[in-house]
Amino acid sequence: MGEILKAFIAAGALLSLAPPAAAREPRGAKLVVGQRGEPRSFNPVVEIDEPTRIVNSLLHSTLARTDPVSRRLEPALAESWKKSGDGRRILVRLKPGLRFSDGRPLTAADVAFSFEVFQDEKIAAPQREVLVLNGKSVSVRMLDDRSVALDLAFPTALGERMLEAIPILPRHRLEEPFRQGRLRQVWGNNASPSEVAGAGPFQIGRIEPGRRLALMRNPNYWRRGKDGRALPYLDEIEFVFAPSEDSLVARLLGGEIDLVAGLGSGSFASLKKAGNAQHLSPLDLGPSLDYTFLLFNLNRSSPAAGQLKRRLEWFSDARFRRALSLTVDREAIVRLVYRGHATALWGHVTPARGPWFDPSLPRPAPSLTKARRLLRDAGYGWDGGGNLVDRSGAPVEFTIAASSSNPAYTQTAAILQEDFKKLGIGARTVSLEFRSLLDRVTVKKDYDLAVMALRPGEPDPAADMNVLLSSGKAHLWNLGGPPHDWEIEVDDLMRRQLTATDGRKRVELFHKVQQILASQAPIVSLASPNVLIAGPRGLAGVVAIAGGHPALSNADSLYWVRNDAGASDRSER
Repeated sequence: MGEILKAFIAAGALLSLAPPAAAREPRGAKLVVGQRGEPRSFNPVVEIDEPTRIVNSLLHSTLARTDPVSRRLEPALAESWKKSGDGRRILVRLKPGLRFSDGRPLTAADVAFSFEVFQDEKIAAPQREVLVLNGKSVSVRMLDDRSVALDLAFPTALGERMLEAIPILPRHRLEEPFRQGRLRQVWGNNASPSEVAGAGPFQIGRIEPGRRLALMRNPNYWRRGKDGRALPYLDEIEFVFAPSEDSLVARLLGGEIDLVAGLGSGSFASLKKAGNAQHLSPLDLGPSLDYTFLLFNLNRSSPAAGQLKRRLEWFSDARFRRALSLTVDREAIVRLVYRGHATALWGHVTPARGPWFDPSLPRPAPSLTKARRLLRDAGYGWDGGGNLVDRSGAPVEFTIAASSSNPAYTQTAAILQEDFKKLGIGARTVSLEFRSLLDRVTVKKDYDLAVMALRPGEPDPAADMNVLLSSGKAHLWNLGGPPHDWEIEVDDLMRRQLTATDGRKRVELFHKVQQILASQAPIVSLASPNVLIAGPRGLAGVVAIAGGHPALSNADSLYWVRNDAGASDRSER
């Protein structure tokens, strides 16, 4: 099964964790999902991190959605749409009778409001980067309660796919805070469940900050299954948060949780051994869109820039960054950290992204000789003890921050520390709780280097806009600071690929972006871990995809099944 899944992972593959002889009857009940981080907000205009994105995808809906199996765009809240011949207008017709989870009608006024919010410069939502191109916004006109016209300044490669970029927000709840300039502050992760309304398959039930989050079935959800029944099938999805993967695995084996995705290879191996006895199905679903990388702090405008001044000078030199990249043994990271369940990377685009992956990128083997030559060219030398020193004679020392909740990241940081020691660099690994690390990187900008990971939502380069544009809210190495010349060039290439209508031209432009990033090395790409999940055999309808949550991309269609004896597998809680 594993090889078949690997062959189809890029397109999406349907699988079931249920035994073949099971009576596949959709049932209610509850699914408990283990997760290392909790969402930072239930407000989709501020989402950046993966836990927040996963939960918001279950609370909110878009006009269109990509079918997780066929990967074709299909109607969601929209009943239909029609694009003009010149590609500059899209007429959208909503499904009849749509309602938010609080029972209020969802109309064209909510669509127009949502586009206004997500394009607002002050809100600076992540989705803005794919809507506002060359300073031109999408104009939205209400035609009637169920119809809107989207007018574009010029054709875009996204076309109708922009319809799946925008969660439709309830105007009746959010217009007042939006007009008052406080929209980004509402619906935080300590919000009252009754405050939050969306059009997704679930709504907030119970919140226990730091411990668990229960999402209940949305009775007003718009979608029906192939059997004609109203979705979702599940009555509840509960997320249980744990500080470490070991804790999640222990709870999985103890029956406290049902499903864990994004497993490390060590945990995966342990669960493979225990699988039969525990009625679990650990699966390697093959290559992912995820990429782990070493992040350099290039934030010259950082509040902590004064304290980091010397180190920022080191990191700002591309020769220094390339020298460190030449020291890294990526294949060793794949072998030791991921036990072979990963792919070594020299660029941020993984092979799972098909034609967008540039196979011509250089893949140099580790070379201390070449790394030392680069450092000498940049004015570095070595003291009598073999320690690397800069022009002023100061020793080169820095910290590598990593999330303590993911063993793969701390192990990777430890390997990098040893690799850099070969150059005479005094690196030290610092483990931080995930939210603390995210705060250091995205808010305080107070770090040296960090082991991080990102997951594009889809293979298309549109998913990279928020990361690669210098104005992007996930442009982690230089958040909000003045762009370097090469960043300006990347901005231009990314905007051109998004507006190009020739697919081959888009690929060519995006390959140039990868070549610039490989040369400038603001991040050192390391590896793309395979998608590793473990869940009970009684869970059916799981669709494995490379982007998003590997097992919750079609959460509205998951259900428990009965076993041969007629009893349900973990369906009653």
